[in-house]
Amino acid sequence: MDQEMEVTEHLEELRKRIIWTLVMFIGFFITAFIFVEEIYEWLIRDIDQKLVILGPSEILWVYVILAGVCALSLTIPFAAYQTYKYIFPALNMKERKATLLFIPVLFILFLIGISFGYFIVFPMVLSFMEGLSGDHFQQMYTTEKYFRFMLQMTLPFGLLFELPVVITFLTTIGLLNPMILIKARKIAYFVLVVVAVSVTPPDFISDILVTVPLLLLYEISISFAKMIYKKKQQKERPDLKSVS
Repeated sequence: MDQEMEVTEHLEELRKRIIWTLVMFIGFFITAFIFVEEIYEWLIRDIDQKLVILGPSEILWVYVILAGVCALSLTIPFAAYQTYKYIFPALNMKERKATLLFIPVLFILFLIGISFGYFIVFPMVLSFMEGLSGDHFQQMYTTEKYFRFMLQMTLPFGLLFELPVVITFLTTIGLLNPMILIKARKIAYFVLVVVAVSVTPPDFISDILVTVPLLLLYEISISFAKMIYKKKQQKERPDLKSVS
């Protein structure tokens, strides 16, 4: 009976955190939708031609997607804080302080990842695609396809750039350790290279420009995990040598 009550309390707490997160997302979405035309104008500022719409609902789709991405970005730190509050009782004092510090870092890395995708990967890939057409084709972009392509080149990097803080957090709460990350290095490298090659033009320079930062992120993650793990082990066994 006590276990059932405890499970019910946990589910109720989880439901409350999810509801608060959804409320904030909706609030940010409405705010972003109010300014969505300004956001749209800024994103197409470097295009020499007007984007084409093929139906009356297409521009609404684009506005909704743009507002949704803005709302998602702004909701990330709040969602992280709600997650922190949910797991708060299971953490000790030092884990609570460390976990709280991850929230702004999570948001900053997400913005850096999106910026990397938007300012480096997206124009590089777009320029390559335009170069393929040469003088043989009339280039005309529909609004939906242009922004769908843009999101494919930016959002994945926002998530991938959060890898160090996610791994550090999982190490802090004991779900990961640097030995696991080191053993999985070859598989992780393979996955990251596949991701990099998949989103870049088929030329060596572009692949390197995207692959190197992703591999560095993984190595940074291992370094952070080592530091966290070392501190935890030294507290438990002061005579323990550092993890190699």
